[in-house]
Amino acid sequence: MIITLVPVRMDSTLTLIREGETLIINGERVDLSAAAEGAPLDLSQRDEAGDVVVPHPWIIGPVERRVGRLHLSLLLPHGADAPEAVRFPAPLAVEADGPVPLPGQDGAGP
Repeated sequence: MIITLVPVRMDSTLTLIREGETLIINGERVDLSAAAEGAPLDLSQRDEAGDVVVPHPWIIGPVERRVGRLHLSLLLPHGADAPEAVRFPAPLAVEADGPVPLPGQDGAGP
């Protein structure tokens, strides 16, 4: 799973946990397994019941599967004095299940 972080100045926190093709974003489960190769999910797509396919405000833009890997963009909140690594983060390659370390959080990368 490749997560592109989109920094945004806001006084919120973000916790992220990966469980297979499901992300748990601030305690809410978001199943991304419906993303098929070459057929991106986006925030305007709806399922048979009329529900939004990716119903989470932290995910922006389409969710795509490229060469078998999920790709998505996720908001990264930060404070007024955020370090450069938070304001200009590198994409995350999330290989394993569990908590996802985010830039600016203790124990996370630069």
